[in-house]
Amino acid sequence: MKRLSVLMPVYNEARTLRTIVSKVLEAPVELEIELICVDDCSTDNSLAVLQELAAADSRITVIAQPTNYGKGRAIRTAIENMTGDVAIIQDADLEYDPNEYQRVLQPILDGDADAVYGSRFASSERRRVLFFWHSLGNKVLTTLSNMANDLNLTDMETCYKAVKADLMKSLRLTSDRFGLEPEITARLATAGARIYEVPISYRGRTYAEGKNIGWRDGLEALWLILKFKFIDNKATTNPGHATLESLGATPGVSAWMLGNFRPYLGRSVFEAGCGSGNITAHLLESEQLKVADIDQAHIRSVERRFGHLENVEVSVADLEAPETYSGGWEVDSVLCLNVLEHLDKPDLALEGFRKVLKSGGHALILVPAHQWLYSDADAALEHRQRYSKSEVIEMMQQAGFEIVKCQEFNRLGVVGWYVNKLMGRTTITKWQARLFGLMLPLAKALERIGALPGLSVIAVGRRP
Repeated sequence: MKRLSVLMPVYNEARTLRTIVSKVLEAPVELEIELICVDDCSTDNSLAVLQELAAADSRITVIAQPTNYGKGRAIRTAIENMTGDVAIIQDADLEYDPNEYQRVLQPILDGDADAVYGSRFASSERRRVLFFWHSLGNKVLTTLSNMANDLNLTDMETCYKAVKADLMKSLRLTSDRFGLEPEITARLATAGARIYEVPISYRGRTYAEGKNIGWRDGLEALWLILKFKFIDNKATTNPGHATLESLGATPGVSAWMLGNFRPYLGRSVFEAGCGSGNITAHLLESEQLKVADIDQAHIRSVERRFGHLENVEVSVADLEAPETYSGGWEVDSVLCLNVLEHLDKPDLALEGFRKVLKSGGHALILVPAHQWLYSDADAALEHRQRYSKSEVIEMMQQAGFEIVKCQEFNRLGVVGWYVNKLMGRTTITKWQARLFGLMLPLAKALERIGALPGLSVIAVGRRP
């Protein structure tokens, strides 16, 4: 990491701007600093002060909002314009001390965290004693946020939130006002981010000194905690990532899918196209597990979850590129679930699978079935096509595999997918995934009725 992006929303803070900007730019950190100040249509001379400071220091970028939208929108604007490797939010008043940046950033710099909260209520060296009811409200909101997101933060509402820049940019943030605090927390939890806390000092100001937050903001935060848990709970706008988030909420479905291939999984496995790691989580007993994906966001997610395990090797790889399969490595099994339909030349991937398989090893394939099921969701997920059994058999035989079995799978899933097609939906929602999880016994029972169409084709090919 080379650069720290400090995101500073500003509204009527002319009295403190010169002091806080100086403190930010002189903060004792290992990274270069860029300061992005977003003036939220201040009615005092804050914008003029910021423009004067920016003219004197190239590290400062000033953006003027045309309307007073709120703190959340200002931070979102700053996120869109940042260029650093890690971001930290900084209020324009003097409540938080930039001299503590290094403490907040350290878990990220050490590679342990994706996000760090500077807690005013963890054991800190000092803090200014202020309003009881304000602190009680903060603790109530933090507790409710923890319950909704299954976390144990001590200070959800803290200003000091440091987040890796690529992760911060990927979060689906919508709040304009103070609701951004619970929203960032909910999105980070949904994304599976590694969140740390460190104690910080706090010099809270009084309402006479300009404190703006009130009880209405607390009620809004309460509503938003519930909203981001039960209604608007997608962490990303990417349809593929959102669908994988939903499927990740039903590990039983992933286990059922993988169960079709268990007899053919050897001690060493190559998971070709691991996504966000929903299947990877069920393969950790392997003596050697190589996982790869072309999506760097997915790879970062899998590294966060499993990269510390000695038997797991994670890498970015293009399954259509011959160099992916070079180096002389071999495995007992190649597992490729819901991946080939994304490729322009799946035959190249299958040839690569055969190359790295040991003699007698198995390629384990699952692809979406039946072109008549192709929908807006397939298009949003960038599926090139859906397959028939005969097409899968021919494709695998041309790659040099002996077909051990090939059959349709997930008869019940056809109903849900077809309903989504009729409704024009582009993702699988979490409630749909959880409903299917509850209906898993019925789904398993329907597999005995071979005459019904399946949502997928599963195939096992053996390298001679």
